Amino acid sequence: MSKYVSLDKRSKKQQKEYHSKQRRTWGELNPVTSSVPSGKAYNRKKEKERISKEFRDGAGPFLLV
Repeated sequence: MSKYVSLDKRSKKQQKEYHSKQRRTWGELNPVTSSVPSGKAYNRKKEKERISKEFRDGAGPFLLV
């Protein structure tokens, strides 16, 4: 029967092996939280898309004659 050796007295290699066995995977769960952008905040990209869409549709603020 082998004696128990505390973790801090083990070699670095044995400590690494012990810690790797303790780790688990997150599986299907993503640990990074997703943030939903605020609807009230100004979004330059959204504004540019709106303007370009108006010009493509021909309903822009300026009428070319």
